[in-house]
Amino acid sequence: MKNKVTVNIAHREFTLISDEGEAYVQKVASYVTSQIDETMQAAGVSAMDAAVLAAANITDSYFQEMEATERLRRQLKEALDESAQIKSELSEAKREIFRLSSGKK
Repeated sequence: MKNKVTVNIAHREFTLISDEGEAYVQKVASYVTSQIDETMQAAGVSAMDAAVLAAANITDSYFQEMEATERLRRQLKEALDESAQIKSELSEAKREIFRLSSGKK
């Protein structure tokens, strides 16, 4: 269900529509505001320029996190593949041990 949430971002009021609850949307708005405020202070730029720079910084962080997530997915897949291979080898070893211990050739 879509929720309409009124938030304040950089001293301007916006109504956002989201599947998330109000607390989450407010948290996002607060984060964006803090990024804009930090950029304004650090770079000494207007609110509009700070908003653009903050958006670029947030996007950069997002892309870096997506790349890190993809690396973790690949590592997990490799670990699962290795685990499956080891499990298969263990099963084969158990069959061989059983065959040898039962005297069958």
